Amino acid sequence: MLKRIEWRSMLTMAFAFGFFQALMPFAGWMGANTFSHLIESVDHWIAFAILSFLGVRMILEAFKDEEFKNEFNPSSLKVVLAMAVATSIDALAVGVSFAFLGIKNYATILSPIAIIGLVSFTVSILGLIFGARCGCGCARKLKVELWGGIILIIIGTKILIEHLFFQP
Repeated sequence: MLKRIEWRSMLTMAFAFGFFQALMPFAGWMGANTFSHLIESVDHWIAFAILSFLGVRMILEAFKDEEFKNEFNPSSLKVVLAMAVATSIDALAVGVSFAFLGIKNYATILSPIAIIGLVSFTVSILGLIFGARCGCGCARKLKVELWGGIILIIIGTKILIEHLFFQP
């Protein structure tokens, strides 16, 4: 855990999160433009399954005893990259949705990707500063993992329902 502000570690983390949050939608867009005809009929099931899986894992993690949670060094490059990739996997779906919305050329996709990356970088810096100053006691009280998991499952369910019942 970061107990104090360490700018080098925080900037590395924020850059990694911003970079992968921007890269994944681009990768999703590229893949969907190439393979959309293959997954179009089941894309809603894929999104539902991925979001539900991640949501259930977050909910289960929220109920683990603190003594059984793994301690790790969040500023190690290996952990930073793993977390950046893991937390940005859902952004692939954003890129896929860009393709399904009809965005076909690189010039049109660059602006949203740059905004996603910049916002992710900024929010990461703010979250790291807040976490270093306030500690994780606040997060434990709010049960953020539980609520985050519930929200992911709700989003996945919404996508599934919209595609099953409200598509022409």
